[in-house]
Amino acid sequence: MVHNQSPWHDFIVYFSASYSQSFLRKCYEAKEFPNSDAKCYDNCYPFIYYIEHAQNYYEQAKIAPLTIKPNLLFYGYGQLIKACLLTVDCSYPESTSVLAHGVSARKRKKQQYEFLYDEIKIQKNGLLTHFAEKMFHMEHLEGEKLVMKELLQGVPELNSLFLSYFNMNNYFPLEKGKDTYFLTAEILDHYHMPVERFTEYLTKKTAMSFTLDESAEKLALTFDGSARFSNQGVFRINNDTSNIEISVNKESKCFILPEILIHYLLLYNLSMIARYETEWWLDLLKTTPNSDFAFIKSFLHITESKGPQLIKNWINETHPYM
Repeated sequence: MVHNQSPWHDFIVYFSASYSQSFLRKCYEAKEFPNSDAKCYDNCYPFIYYIEHAQNYYEQAKIAPLTIKPNLLFYGYGQLIKACLLTVDCSYPESTSVLAHGVSARKRKKQQYEFLYDEIKIQKNGLLTHFAEKMFHMEHLEGEKLVMKELLQGVPELNSLFLSYFNMNNYFPLEKGKDTYFLTAEILDHYHMPVERFTEYLTKKTAMSFTLDESAEKLALTFDGSARFSNQGVFRINNDTSNIEISVNKESKCFILPEILIHYLLLYNLSMIARYETEWWLDLLKTTPNSDFAFIKSFLHITESKGPQLIKNWINETHPYM
C-alpha cells in the first residue's frame, strides 16, 4: 500500500454495487455460508454504506479541532469494522447484543488522573468481542482489563515517544533483503530465549510459518508463503519507516492483540473522555501538564491514516479473491 496518498484511495473499488456483490459472494462461498447469492445481494449496499459513512467521519475528523477528533475517528473506525464484519458474518447484526461498544471505562478521578495509567474493561457482549471472535478467532476476552500505556505500546509509530519519556524501546525493525528479513540477534536477549525456543515461541504466538537461521550478529527470517500481519500482534508495520517491526513486550496483555483491536480500544476511551470528561479533556489540551498530551495527539494523528490502512490490509489478507 502506498502511504503517501489518501488511505481511502484503496476503498474506491468498493463503490460499485456489482463489484461489492461479487466480492461478498466470494467471501461467503469461501466460508460455505448457505444462501450466498441472497446474502451477498442483501449485504451489498450496507457494506458500501458502512465504508462511505466511515469516510465521511474521517474527512470531518481531518479538519476538526482536537477537542472532538476522537469522537469522529471512533465512529468512523466503528463503521469500517462493521464493513469487515459483513465479509465474515453474513447475518450481522443478528441481535442487539452486538450493537454496544463491548468495552467499559472506569470512573475517572478528578485529581492526579493520568491517561496513560487509565484502564478499560472488555465486556461480554458488544462490537469488540464480536469482531474479535469473527475477524480474529479470539475468544475469552471478557473481563480483561487493559491499561492505556500498554495499548499505546502496541502502536509502533509511538516508539520514539516511549524512548524519549521512559527510555523504553518496544520494537526492533526487520531489515528487508531479497527474500529474507534480517533481525538483530540482540532480540534473543530481550526474549531470554535461544534461537530454537524463540522460533517455537513466535510460531505459536503468530500462527505464521517461517524459518529462522542464526549467524554471528543477525537472524535471517524467511516467511513461508504469504505472510499475514493483520491477524496477529507480534509483528507490526510501522508506517513512518515502512518497516515490519517485532515487539519485545511479551509480558504485556496487549502483546498478541492485532493492531486493529488496539486502535479501537484507544479510540473508545479517548472518545468517552472527550464526551464525558470535558473539564479534564480541555485542561489537558490547554495546559499539557505531562506526557499524556504528546501520546494522545500523536496517536490521533497516526490513527487518522493508519486506521483505514489496517482495515484494508485485513480485507486484502483475509479475502485475497479480487
